Amino acid sequence: MTTEHPAITRFRDEHRARGGTGEIVILPDSVHTAALAAAALGCETGAIANSLLFDAAGSPVLILTSGAHRVDTVRVAERLGLPALERATPEFVREHTGQVIGGVSPLAHPAPVPTYLDSWLQKYDVVWAAAGHPAAVFSTSYDELLALTGATVVEVE
Repeated sequence: MTTEHPAITRFRDEHRARGGTGEIVILPDSVHTAALAAAALGCETGAIANSLLFDAAGSPVLILTSGAHRVDTVRVAERLGLPALERATPEFVREHTGQVIGGVSPLAHPAPVPTYLDSWLQKYDVVWAAAGHPAAVFSTSYDELLALTGATVVEVE
């Protein structure tokens, strides 16, 4: 019997509680990048929703961006009215999400995190995002991801 990692179980419970309908998939290996996840799932890199946590003067900001994009932190900070978006340390990520870099999900954090969704992801019928662990992902649609997270749509480039 294999025991599921506690972060995946927390995600699974939160996903179910919020009415998520997608499939949760545990991959044989960790997929720390969008390219690795896309290769493992047989989809385009752009259909991977990277969960990137940023440090905005000590407050967490989560941006769910297409694997085809890099977040322009200067432009996005301006769009959001923030002084800056800095790369979060691994400790900051774990403190605010309860998860590790490479496995941060859009859900199941210890406390609500302001979340923004890359408008580019609406190009895909199926979007894949991390499910709380570097080897776990889940399928969803753009509209469902927006509803599950209560995110605000933003252009990230």
